[in-house]
Amino acid sequence: MSELPQSARVVVIGGGIVGCSVAYHLAQLGWRDVVLLEKNTLTSGTTWHAAGLVGQLRSTYNLTQLAKYSADLFSTLAQKTGQETGFKQNGSISLALNEARMEELRRGASMARCCGLEVEEISVAETVRRWPMMSPEGIVGAVFLPRDGQTNPVDTTLALAKGARTGGVRIFENTGVTDILIKNGKAAGVFTARGEIAAEFVVNCGGLWGWEIGRKAGVNVPLHAAEHFYLVTEPIPGLPRDLPVLRSTDICTYFKEDAGKLLLGFFEPNGKPWGVQRIPDSDGYIQLQEDWDHVLPYLELATQRVPALRDTGIKLFFNGPESFTPDNRYILGESPECKNFFVAAGFNSVGIQSSGGAGKAIAEWIVKGHAPMDLWDVDPRRFMPFQGSPRFLHDRTKEALGLLYDMHWPFRQYESARGVRRSPLHRHLVERNACFGEVAGWERANWFAPPGVEPKYEYSYGKQNWFGYSAAEHRAAREGVALFDQSSFGKFLVQGPDAEKELNRICANDVAVAPGKIVYTQWLNERGGIEADLTVTRVDRNSYLVVTAAATQLRDFHWLQGHLDQNARAIATDVTSSYAVMGLMGPKARQVLARLTDANLSNAAFPFGTSQEIDLGYARVRASRITYVGELGWELYIPTEFAASVYEALVDAGAASGLVHAGYHAMNSLRMEKGYRHWGHDIADEDTPLQSGLSFAVAFAKPVDFLGRQALERQKVEGLGRRLVLFSLEDPEPLVYHNEPIWRDGKLVGRVTSGAYGHSLGRSLCMGYVSAEAPVTPDALLSGTYEIEIASTRFAARPSLKPFYDPKSDRVRLDT
Repeated sequence: MSELPQSARVVVIGGGIVGCSVAYHLAQLGWRDVVLLEKNTLTSGTTWHAAGLVGQLRSTYNLTQLAKYSADLFSTLAQKTGQETGFKQNGSISLALNEARMEELRRGASMARCCGLEVEEISVAETVRRWPMMSPEGIVGAVFLPRDGQTNPVDTTLALAKGARTGGVRIFENTGVTDILIKNGKAAGVFTARGEIAAEFVVNCGGLWGWEIGRKAGVNVPLHAAEHFYLVTEPIPGLPRDLPVLRSTDICTYFKEDAGKLLLGFFEPNGKPWGVQRIPDSDGYIQLQEDWDHVLPYLELATQRVPALRDTGIKLFFNGPESFTPDNRYILGESPECKNFFVAAGFNSVGIQSSGGAGKAIAEWIVKGHAPMDLWDVDPRRFMPFQGSPRFLHDRTKEALGLLYDMHWPFRQYESARGVRRSPLHRHLVERNACFGEVAGWERANWFAPPGVEPKYEYSYGKQNWFGYSAAEHRAAREGVALFDQSSFGKFLVQGPDAEKELNRICANDVAVAPGKIVYTQWLNERGGIEADLTVTRVDRNSYLVVTAAATQLRDFHWLQGHLDQNARAIATDVTSSYAVMGLMGPKARQVLARLTDANLSNAAFPFGTSQEIDLGYARVRASRITYVGELGWELYIPTEFAASVYEALVDAGAASGLVHAGYHAMNSLRMEKGYRHWGHDIADEDTPLQSGLSFAVAFAKPVDFLGRQALERQKVEGLGRRLVLFSLEDPEPLVYHNEPIWRDGKLVGRVTSGAYGHSLGRSLCMGYVSAEAPVTPDALLSGTYEIEIASTRFAARPSLKPFYDPKSDRVRLDT
């Protein structure tokens, strides 16, 4: 098309497979007034040189669902559009060359069953039968997914584009976007060299150029290009055309049949960032220089696995750029900085297999006005502003590329671009031999090594090297007193004469309480789903302190700002950096605090769920009697400049009581024993308080039509079709982490949302949603025989709707 329209309902920027998928799905939903702009020609950028793998099993349940939809879409796309795609479902084989990788594959196979994927563990002999060119030497085992496949990326993109055009979408090639039009904080159109297009929505599918396009709108799109290498051989006589895709991640290599030739690509641990200053303007078909020295170590390993490669010529050495994000998950959703500006970019070399689901999700989000499913895994709001800095992205990308095929250990920590956000106590904790993990850039003490032991992870799927140290921290919180650095909490002040009114409309619980009262509450969407899980403390008549998790700081502040009435006399301020937080937890916590303050700490004067400003040492701090570990304790909110002196005073005062430093691994095992939910795992925007057992935190009696109330009222009448259940494994040895299948009487009824070892109980604990016919009753949920599947083996489990530890919460109200 040659004549550029002056307006459109949606403008999609980028004509790769993701942009064309967004346009296609908008058309499928009946939105015809859509314009797609491509600065070069369709498929330029990264789509044209993609390997075309269509695997379905991803790192999380929701990403797997998106990839699964892509495979389903591709299987019928040619028939629907009349454009051949080259898609074939020849399956995929993943090899294990050691026992640890085999356990990883078995755990992945278990999650695949949760997602409805066909999966089977196959013997070495069966593996070689399905892939006869392979040497069996060193293979421990393999997993086969028969519905995986491969496609021609260019033809598949053209099929999506054809389907979009048929639905009314107008596509313009050689039309680059020069700027984004923004009005009143909303995307309102785009500027091009050929003119301006006004629009209600703008979608950034710019691929390699996604970072730059985002900057034009003031939007953070943290992605960076890296060089990705693959080789294509000369034709190999007798090569089966139905050969499954083969992944040998232990040697960083994938293999696929390609028109009688073999294509082999690499995800090596020493990645090469590219385009450090700026992705150059070009025709979009970027091919980088060969680097044989970089590839040869992995090619040699590949020839050992497939000996025929030694006698086969190389027809093509390809090096092309792919975009990677700081956490190896793509970016999908509406940006927090600019309303109606959506992002679908940074696909970390899984863009082809993710494109169908990603395009569908963005299209449904635009049309319905909300995310169609839980997309927190890929939400733009998970990234902090600093993570969009070119230097940070460059340094992280060196590591990120190789992590695609490296071991996906539990609790694995990034090693690059670290030390960005540090608590005021960081140096003190280093001196205490802390081992740090990273969340949203924060360096947080996960566990403490004893003197003489290096605080460094030794990863495995079993009990890692820190297990015993964390157990001691856990027991200190249960039996004595433990000190946690919780400074990474997100903290917001809501102030003004209308603060109570506004928060009571946003919160499910009642915050019309006396000053000093702490309210545990959820923020719900219109469907009753949980958007945030946090505490609200009334500071005074016109002021509240909102405290949330570090990972959701930006997300929750965005939700808060977006739901405050702009005409109300209330403002929200992010004060995260203003306060350090120390959690003093355990039956001896009162004893330690009493040595540093004259405040009355008794139950009568300072009951659970209240907050007071007290003198502590030489500082004035806010002490909040609240807990995430299920013991007597206080969270101490300390102005940053006073944090070090308060810490030193606490350590000195705690010495006589045996105070122990504790990390986040201990906090996780402690909260699991108490059945405390974790947002992002156990609860999210598709889960309601009724389903998750949090109805006690919903104030149905308050005379306020709070957000989500009507949906919950309907759910109370209709009954629940699923409910969060706690489980205790009967066998004390297996470890549960996340996404393990839940079986009841031999039927798959759910999946684990989170798990940890309960040191006080001597066994693994977990929780997960169990589906049943509505209305679900407690008796029905607790009847039957339950099993949790771990690495393809089922283990007996005992269900409960109450915490396995201190179910009446007597310990948090100790008065001694």
